[in-house]
Amino acid sequence: MPVIIMKSRKGISIEQKRRLVKEFTDTVVSTLGVKKELVTIFIEEKELEDIGKAGKLRCDE
Repeated sequence: MPVIIMKSRKGISIEQKRRLVKEFTDTVVSTLGVKKELVTIFIEEKELEDIGKAGKLRCDE
């Protein structure tokens, strides 16, 4: 069962999430030849204060 974990900053709209899930699923199905029912996608959103990059919190950039 393919599992995709997408991590992003908070603020993705429900419509964007729907599109991501559909397009990720379609890509996995066409690439791996699995049934769409076997594809699981987790969307994990984080506040900018919970993300560090290049030694700084993203909220401080």
